[in-house]
Amino acid sequence: MFAYNKHMDQAKAVVEKMLAEADIKINGERPWDIRVHNENVYKAFVRGGSLAFGEAYMAGDWDCDQVDELIAHLFRSHVVDRARVSFKNVAAYLSTFKSRGAKRRAFDIGKHHYDIGNNLFERMLDKRLTYTCGYWVTARTLDEAQEAKLDLVCRKIGLKAGQHVLDIGCGWGSFAKFAAEKYGARVTGVTVSKEQVALGRELCKGLPVEFLLQDYRDIEGTFDHIISLGMFEHVGTKHYKEYMEVAHDHLKDGGLFLLHTIGANANDGTPDAWIDKYIFPNGAVPTVAQIGGAIENLFVMEDWHNFGADYDKTLMGWFKNFDAHWPEIAATYGETFYRMWKYYLLACAGSFRARNVELWQVVLSKNGVPGGYRSAR
Repeated sequence: MFAYNKHMDQAKAVVEKMLAEADIKINGERPWDIRVHNENVYKAFVRGGSLAFGEAYMAGDWDCDQVDELIAHLFRSHVVDRARVSFKNVAAYLSTFKSRGAKRRAFDIGKHHYDIGNNLFERMLDKRLTYTCGYWVTARTLDEAQEAKLDLVCRKIGLKAGQHVLDIGCGWGSFAKFAAEKYGARVTGVTVSKEQVALGRELCKGLPVEFLLQDYRDIEGTFDHIISLGMFEHVGTKHYKEYMEVAHDHLKDGGLFLLHTIGANANDGTPDAWIDKYIFPNGAVPTVAQIGGAIENLFVMEDWHNFGADYDKTLMGWFKNFDAHWPEIAATYGETFYRMWKYYLLACAGSFRARNVELWQVVLSKNGVPGGYRSAR
């Protein structure tokens, strides 16, 4: 018993020291301070890193009034970077040897994440069901921010009535519906989620919009423009070049390809273990260098736009909706799911707030826009 308590005390001291570097107190009174309900979490944190940290929150072993600000403190202080040597990181490193993005696993993310229930996403997202970062330059609400983002995409590719756009990772068709209604475009959307296809077809009924349940590598035909909003994170590092080759092969010579993706400031070779296990399995967030390498000899980079700070507002908007409507779906998902989803949304908001990750829109052409590309903002 003495040895157990001694080890627990040592683990607590390690955790206290790390948190103090981020100006976080255990059982403190500030909104970002952590309240511990189970003393065993200290040993788990030391051994399991971010995976254990998230799992302990799911289990109710600790709480915090503002998880988003707690996570922002951790990233701003670079405590997370200095704590890389842990079981969490060994597990995450080993996971990189899995074939992330392989075609045989293409539908896994659809089943694990996007198919968990349209009733959840309908209550969390904006009225158009846009599950990517909004554009908050002049927007005051989530609905306005998402419409502004969709319009920004249309303007960046110079969309004209009658043009045919390929949407890789189309979700429930928010872009497709917007482009068809507002710009008179025809859109073909590709997704690996059966639930997205079913609801998307219903929402876009009567419009020149087609939904295909398939992997991006099975796309056929050529298109005036291609867009991809929030899907590149599921491609996998080893497949970045292959993905760009597919986009190149299916884009008409005078067209534009707009890539909208979360971006990493640095590549440490490992995904976050908790996110990888519970939210987005087999995902990978690209760096500038990785995107640059993937487009070499295929595309001219016409524009690179970073509005990552807007993802903080978007995620907080999603959490506000999710939390407000939770009583309507609580019986379906249960308390553990609530804590898991809350942690996912707020932890991601904190990460963007600390500028640990970014949001990029990259506009690419096959041969360069004659006379030069004029950026839309």
